[in-house]
Amino acid sequence: MTEIRRLAIPDVLLITPRRFGDERGFFSETYSRKLLAEHGFDKEFVQDNHALTEHRGVLRGLHFQRPPFGQDKLVRVTRGAVFDVAVDIRRGSPTFGQWVGAELSAESWSQLLVPTGFAHGYVTLTESAEVLYKVTTYYAPQAEDGLLWSDPAVGIDWPIPPGEVSLKARDGEWPTLAELEPL
Repeated sequence: MTEIRRLAIPDVLLITPRRFGDERGFFSETYSRKLLAEHGFDKEFVQDNHALTEHRGVLRGLHFQRPPFGQDKLVRVTRGAVFDVAVDIRRGSPTFGQWVGAELSAESWSQLLVPTGFAHGYVTLTESAEVLYKVTTYYAPQAEDGLLWSDPAVGIDWPIPPGEVSLKARDGEWPTLAELEPL
């Protein structure tokens, strides 16, 4: 049976689907709308995204889309491993400015459900990592925004030392939590 666990920020779920294997390989039901609905998440996913990163220490994020284009994300890794992070950016939330993270890997088969109102990002822990994720809203470039990955007020404990992190220029230029315009 699929295991679903609420993290320190209870709106973020860590989901570990069961794999059934034999000498031929394995089978796994990686998504069930019914099962997620039983745990309080009953939204439709409209788009699947697939990212390949070829080097350890590549950081993607922290990204989100502004309303009315906010995205819930169901993130999983099919090759390699990443440290996946969600930061609560919902002003007025009791967990505003707090973060949770989990290692997602092809081996662990775990997934992270990141709700709307969270900035999301990950850093690769292996030389090659493939990340697949479902989203509840289509990509809207006009609504794209981000939060600075290294904001000391948020204090994410990334498992890769800052000097070994590689990122796109824009990911190093996002505003801090204090500078972020409310959603």
